[in-house]
Amino acid sequence: MALAEAGAHVIVAARSAAQVQAAVDEMAQAGFSVEALVLDVTDVAAVREAVADLSPIDILVNSAGLARHSPALETTPEDFDAVAAINIKAAYFLAQTVARQMVGRGGSIIQISSQMAHVGGIDRAVYCGTKHAVEGMTKAMAIEWGPEQIRVNTICPTFILTELTKPTFDDPEKRAWIASKIKLPRIGQVEDIMGACLFLASDASALVTGTSLLVDGGWTAG
Repeated sequence: MALAEAGAHVIVAARSAAQVQAAVDEMAQAGFSVEALVLDVTDVAAVREAVADLSPIDILVNSAGLARHSPALETTPEDFDAVAAINIKAAYFLAQTVARQMVGRGGSIIQISSQMAHVGGIDRAVYCGTKHAVEGMTKAMAIEWGPEQIRVNTICPTFILTELTKPTFDDPEKRAWIASKIKLPRIGQVEDIMGACLFLASDASALVTGTSLLVDGGWTAG
């Protein structure tokens, strides 16, 4: 919505056709330029085929992600593989695929990472590991693709109130833990990420690449 409001033609992509269409319909009714794309980003071949069929992409915002929390002593290979497949492999090859299209034109690639890419957390060894990996590959890609004027950055949010995180916020103990870590006196909202996306997508960040924009309310400050 933020990018569309700023004048971008937006392609909304996700696995769920119903959810994608609902988002697109809402945006179209508001008068925005938007289209739907049903796509599983873990399918590298499908990603490459879909991107090849699209008009040149100037901005990629990859917000696909997965978390399966458990004590590190109890992590299963199945959970590890599932989280790594989306958070690392899909993020890597989606960025690679779009970057190939950006060569000679430039562009901005934005990975939605996490504050947990900069700290550790109880029961979050796998999640933290995958998000630290995103930070590492972002730096390397920024170095390699900089000469092509392709910028690669991450946004690292704290806990943001969404339908997916609502059960966490509904747990008094977990909500208290989150509140104790965030230095500002409120929890994160989706709107808090919009400005960060617009900044990294636009020429306002023309000299920003290979770095992280922490939207964490001071969580990682200590």
